[in-house]
Amino acid sequence: MPERDPVRNALPRLVPLPEDDWDTRTHHLLAAVPRDAGGRVPNIFTTLVRHPELYEQFMPFGGQLLRRGRLSGRFRELLILRTSHNTGAPYEWGRHVPLAKAAGFTDTEIDRLAQGPEADGWTALERSLIRAADELNRDARLCDATWEVLTEHFDEAEMIEITMLVGQYHMVAFFLNSVGVELDPGFDGAGPAGRERD
Repeated sequence: MPERDPVRNALPRLVPLPEDDWDTRTHHLLAAVPRDAGGRVPNIFTTLVRHPELYEQFMPFGGQLLRRGRLSGRFRELLILRTSHNTGAPYEWGRHVPLAKAAGFTDTEIDRLAQGPEADGWTALERSLIRAADELNRDARLCDATWEVLTEHFDEAEMIEITMLVGQYHMVAFFLNSVGVELDPGFDGAGPAGRERD
């Protein structure tokens, strides 16, 4: 992973909008967001809501991929965590490790994501999904061989979802990393996303 910009990591470029500054529209937009322990709204949402029009359109799309998608939770989180590793996004990583564990990932499997698709222990399909995340990150497309393997297991809608899911979390990483969204209390952003990329 390239050296981090120490200025970017020292302070957020955009801070979460304090609750005292929420207007009626902001209260409405954030009302449906799942809150963390203690009733706290995650920093990603209180920062993104600074652009209320974009926030309003983004949330249904992100929610479709995260909560109502066609991929299993395990496959979804495999793609998201590998994408967060590829983009060096500690916020994304920290928020999705608990979701990956809820989907059945072990700590060993999560740590193994840094080693990529050739690491021992992945199934053939999981290797192909990790390759898909890597190819989309590197080339903005799936190669023919990866496409062919995945279409043996996934239908057309699921293939669309694979590409859109990786793209969505790539875009989110651009936002998180560029504005310096700080990881919420109680979450750990350390791990493969904080190590050197292969």
